[in-house]
Parts: sequence; structure tokens; C-alpha cells
Amino acid sequence: MESNISSLGKIYKNNFQPEKTALIYGNERVSYQQLDNKVRAFANFLRNRGLAKNDKVLLCTGNCPEFIYAYLGTVRNGAVITPVNPSLTLPELSYIVKDSDAKLIIIKENILLKLGHTVQTLSELLGLTVFVLNEQLTEEILHSPIDDFDCVTDMQDISTFLYTSGTTGQPKAAMLTHFNLIANAWQNQKALETVPEDIFMCVLPMFHVFACTAAVLMPLFSGCTVVIVDSFQPKTVIGSLLENNITVFMGVPAMYMLFIEAGKNNIFFPKLRLAISGGAPLPVEVYHKSKAIANLPIIEGYGLTEASPSSAFNPPSGVHKPGSIGLALPEIDAIIGGENDEELPLGEVGELLLRGPNVIKGYYKRPEETEALLGNGWLHTGDLARMDEDRYIYIVDRKKDMIIVAGLNVYPREVEEALYQHPKIRDAAVIGEEDKLRGETVVAYLVLKEGESANDEEILRWLKERLAAYKIPRRLVFVGDLPRTNTGKILKRMLKENS
Repeated sequence: MESNISSLGKIYKNNFQPEKTALIYGNERVSYQQLDNKVRAFANFLRNRGLAKNDKVLLCTGNCPEFIYAYLGTVRNGAVITPVNPSLTLPELSYIVKDSDAKLIIIKENILLKLGHTVQTLSELLGLTVFVLNEQLTEEILHSPIDDFDCVTDMQDISTFLYTSGTTGQPKAAMLTHFNLIANAWQNQKALETVPEDIFMCVLPMFHVFACTAAVLMPLFSGCTVVIVDSFQPKTVIGSLLENNITVFMGVPAMYMLFIEAGKNNIFFPKLRLAISGGAPLPVEVYHKSKAIANLPIIEGYGLTEASPSSAFNPPSGVHKPGSIGLALPEIDAIIGGENDEELPLGEVGELLLRGPNVIKGYYKRPEETEALLGNGWLHTGDLARMDEDRYIYIVDRKKDMIIVAGLNVYPREVEEALYQHPKIRDAAVIGEEDKLRGETVVAYLVLKEGESANDEEILRWLKERLAAYKIPRRLVFVGDLPRTNTGKILKRMLKENS
């Protein structure tokens, strides 16, 4: 691996060009030299207020430059940063504080106001120190000394706790090291052929690992420019894509409907060389429409928090295979594993197993779950997959989502792909429902396109032409929308709870 930096806190020093624009946020432009000064100021401010090595720090902001300054300033102290979703409620925050043993929280003033608490009451309720990022404190921090230091003595030290989404239970902290994140930045750079001239858009939520690594740390590692956008507002995103000449867009599948609609209205983005899709499976139908209507160079990839997260991409300069997550990234071993983690022959379905420098150390204070995750020297992704003769990987489904109907395996994603091809269906999610006779039956939740109507008979007739009888849903549920995480992943647990 190529690296000449000492820790995650100095990740941008790899391609340090002082006058080059590192960040754009609205009308604000921050050079790499200014970025370095601001990170140092945050680091010194925190150290001067007692932050010590291995202390745990919660970071609760929306997308903004201060997220980056606070993140990198914290880890430069050798402390552990824990980015959290700014929409969490007080009980959810309290759970993470206790689980992570956090000592302090850095929180934006507008988020504190939404919680309905003062600094004092929030500090008492959570049992930690509260730093509120308002105009006054930010000004004070940025006038702190900018002495250079780095408390990290071992690249295998933990730098970051990232809480899993909790779609399958209580959230748990994945422990990522400095080396994990720097390695993954390098892997992304190599796989996506990133160059310093690239201009990235970060509209995905920064607290999430996909945005944090692929849309912030990796472009900074590569000496690129990052355009920060608060949230996914179509007009704002389109305006920024055109105005800032974005060359790389990182998004989740649901976002690509915007590009399709823009293409229908003859709005195109000629400077955009890569549109990366991750966070959830990309329907093949969306891939084809994006290419045909929007002329979009869309590339599907794959990652998970436990791998920092990126693990595979379709190669920008190589063969793109629709429906595939592409090839494993450099320095990552990937196999399809059987019941005892033995490598299965090409074409067979098994669990996707990974090994590489981006794989986390484990879960904080959860030795048994760590052992289950990393047993036999492999990261067990929990995803069922197959590999073709070129070693391109195809995700079949989540291992836990697989439905067994009268002893036959049904992969929800296969049924969902058939549903997405229906001209009236905008969104679909398939789950299993307990059945005394057959073990489980298939249930499909459907969202129709605006202005469309359909009935069970029409949809089932469509599916019968495309799927074997045992895969056909026994029940269709038409809904206005599907519950999703902030990164667009469908919360099937909620559908099962309400079925």
C-alpha cells in the first residue's frame, strides 16, 4: 500500500497542495492549507480542554465543513470519534453514549434546539461534556493555536466507532482503525481511478460510512475537491452538479431517479465521469434507464460498515456487468463460502467472505459477535452471493432475508427485480411471512408510480411470466412509501413487524 501519512488525522497530507480548493460549501471555499489550519485548531482546542488518547467523542452535525474539522481534529488526538445520525432522539443518543463510553459530544446548535434541551440539561441527561457548535464557539475554536501534533503511535489504534444501522437488532459499534480507513481510501482511489482534478459531491449523510470514506476521506486522500451539500434536494443537487462541474457523484439507488427525470427533460451532466451507486442493491432496470435516458456512467459497488466500507466496484475502465457489484478492490480477498467457510465453485451461491486491510477489528465490547463476524480469518458479510468465471460478484440476497418456501430457497431480490420491471411499479420490497403449512410464504410490498393504479391480478400475471410458481408472492400490499434508512436501505424489519 502506498501511504506517506502518519494517521487518519492527516489523511489529506498525502497530496497536500496548499492553495488547492479542498472543500466547497455554498459560497465558502476552503483551501488545503486552510483545511489543515482548521483541523489543527480543532485538535488543539479539544486537547486544551482535556481530551486524551482513547477518549470517546460523539459527533452530531449535518453535512458541513465543521464535521470534517471536528472528526480529523479528534482522531489526531488519538481519541475515538463516533459520528451519529443528527435525527436521533434523546433515548437513541443515550443508548450510544452508554454503549460507547463517550466522554463528550460535539453537537450543532440547531440539532440541540430540535432535541429541546439546554447545554446543561443535555449534559446532565447524557452524563458527558457538551460542546455546542454555534457561531461563537466555532469562532473561538478556529482562533485556537494551530500547533502541529499527532498523538497516534500505532496505525492499528482505533480511530472511529461507526454504529451499524440496527436493522437486525440493537446497534453496535464497529471499531475502525486509522489503517482501516486509510487503506480503504487508497483502495477506492485505485479502483475508481481517482485523480486530483476530480470534483466530488458529498450529499450522502456524512455520519454514514459510505459518505465518510468514499465521498470525504478518499477524495481528500487523493487531493481532490469535495463539494458539500446539506441534503438531497433535487433542484439544489442539479444546480450544484452543473455549477461546480462535478465529476464524481456518490449516491444510493433511489437518488438515480433524479438523473433519469433530468434526462427526460434534456438536462445532462457532461462533466460527470462517474456515478457510483452503493448503500443498497441497484435494480437492473434503474441501471438500464440511467444509461439510456440520462447517458449516465453509473457504476455499482458494494460495501458494509465492517469493511470500512468499500469492498467491490465495477471497474470504470473495464467491463461493466449490470446486476453485479463488480470485482473485489485491490488487496481484498473475496470468496464464496460454504457451510464451513470452504470456497465454493464458481457459479454456486454461498456467503460472501472477505479478507483485507479494510476489515475492522470487531465490535466494541461484544466478543461473541466479533468471533461470529471474523471467525476463520474471514469477514462474514451475511450476504448470499455467487461469482462468475471473471470473478465478478453478484449479490443474491441477505442471508437472513432468504425465504424458504416448502424447502425451496427464494431470494427476495430476484422477485424484486421482476417487480421493478413492471412499468407501473416505482418501488418494491419482498419479505417472508410465517406459514404453518409451507414454512414461509412470499409477501411483496409495492409502491406504484404517481398517477398509476394496479390490482393483484395484473401484478401476479406479470410475475407468473417471469418466475417459478413457488417464488410468486401469496400476498401483495400496496403502500404509499417504504420505510428506509438515511442511506436508502429498505427497513425490512419494520415491514415484518407490521405484517
